[in-house]
Amino acid sequence: MNDFILDNGLSIPAIGFGTWQIPDGKPVFDAVTTALADGYRHIDTAAAYRNEAGVGRAISENALERKDVFLTTKLWNTDRGYDAAFKAFERSLELLQTDYLDLYLVHWPANSKQFENWKSINAETWKAVEELYRQGRVKAIGVCNFMVKHLDALKETAEIFPMVNQIEYQPGHTKDDVVAWCTKEKTLVEAWSPIGSGRLLDNALLKEIAAKYNVSVAQLCIKFCLQRGVLPLPKSATPAYIKSNFDIDGFTIDTADMDQLDTLKNEGWSGLDPDKVDF
Repeated sequence: MNDFILDNGLSIPAIGFGTWQIPDGKPVFDAVTTALADGYRHIDTAAAYRNEAGVGRAISENALERKDVFLTTKLWNTDRGYDAAFKAFERSLELLQTDYLDLYLVHWPANSKQFENWKSINAETWKAVEELYRQGRVKAIGVCNFMVKHLDALKETAEIFPMVNQIEYQPGHTKDDVVAWCTKEKTLVEAWSPIGSGRLLDNALLKEIAAKYNVSVAQLCIKFCLQRGVLPLPKSATPAYIKSNFDIDGFTIDTADMDQLDTLKNEGWSGLDPDKVDF
């Protein structure tokens, strides 16, 4: 499978390994070690996952060189703002045992439900992320869970625009307005929860289509993302699933089935609306 190329020319491996909800220590160490052994070269974590230490140890103790692993982490909501963002970045580097990141993301936008000055909070946070990029400490920068409203506001002050927007995305929940906006602005969309955190695995239509291609529902969902030009970040702590989630080169979903997947009933969505969350 071909890498995606970000707007600044940086190559990013086309499937990332997500680590959300995998506990720190041995569980995440083993999961990341397994993923790297199975061919993943893109690891996604976040300060809020509280597993950066285990992720960092798995990468540093692997035979692969650091330059061969694309590493992403994220700035948590309590660390928004210019100065706080720099401090949070340093903490993440220390836990991850690295002196640079391949991709640094703002995890959630400040929203109007919580803050009257949400625009300025996001703008100041983004200024810090831009500066980290200028300093060469991050190879690419972006955001997570930014909807069109948040992206429009950020564009008013941003000097460097997000190269990535990581959003919840799966069959039945594709946020077409956000994807269209990002495509226009050359911002790569990444998909967290591409399998609906397991909520899609028993969907009858997905099972029927997956059986047609002799693949799992998870593999079908991951391939759906790729064929829509979206980078999937599947997560599993089970070795067999880690391996199969990466093994999606042997089939292509035809147009009719893609259309069915596009119009699937929304059953996988977490219910987390970036403009309504209170964390």
